[in-house]
Amino acid sequence: DVYFRVSKVPSYGDISNRNIDDLMVGARIEENEKKENPLDFCLWKETHVGVNWESPWSKGRPGWHTECVAMINDITENNHVDIHGGGMDNIFPHHECEIAQSVCANGCDFVKYFIHNNLVTVNGQKMGKSLGNFITLPDLFNKFDPVIVRFFTILSHYRKPTDFDDNKLM
Repeated sequence: DVYFRVSKVPSYGDISNRNIDDLMVGARIEENEKKENPLDFCLWKETHVGVNWESPWSKGRPGWHTECVAMINDITENNHVDIHGGGMDNIFPHHECEIAQSVCANGCDFVKYFIHNNLVTVNGQKMGKSLGNFITLPDLFNKFDPVIVRFFTILSHYRKPTDFDDNKLM
């Protein structure tokens, strides 16, 4: 595995207003003896199952944060985007880690503006694949006209939670 040393980036924590010295081990991070610091994140993960590629380090795959930076670098000319969106639950650690590695790798600002939306909930509970309470857009559009779904999503401010249930779309 290859890890990114967050202590080498003085601005790490700025977008989430967190001081790395104040972050608690294990709050969102599993302890890993391979890391120098529990906050360090995976750039490359060794694996021999599932999707993997050969690399100078091992057979494996990029870490989650690295995948997103690589996709942005692939579709932009200057490794920079003006607006980057995502759920508020991605501010830390995901967007923080994206910024750190992109600034170090590319030597420039990564994003001009972040826009973070609040969560979509289902009957008051966070929607998530792991919770089994999610619906795909094709399935949703089979039940409801996309115009109705679009209208429903713009009824609430993007910083407020949107509680979804079928009855609200009828």
